[in-house]
Amino acid sequence: MLKSMKTLITVVIAIALAFALNPSAEKHRDKIKTAIAERSQVERVLGIGQLTSFVSQYHSLGVASYTTVNDKVTSIGVFGMVFVP
Repeated sequence: MLKSMKTLITVVIAIALAFALNPSAEKHRDKIKTAIAERSQVERVLGIGQLTSFVSQYHSLGVASYTTVNDKVTSIGVFGMVFVP
């Protein structure tokens, strides 16, 4: 019984942290700009990252979030971190 109670408390804390640390739209956009600039200097000079981040649509799932451009996932965020595939 004690082990299941500890597991339940751990899960509740993890979910609460996921809600609290869900990355904002601005964090997603900053990460998109940075990732594209790191991949190609030509894209950086042309401002492709800026344009992509501007047109991206932010979607929050509460515990995680993601952005899309033309129905393609551009970034995924969870626990305060943002990943650009």
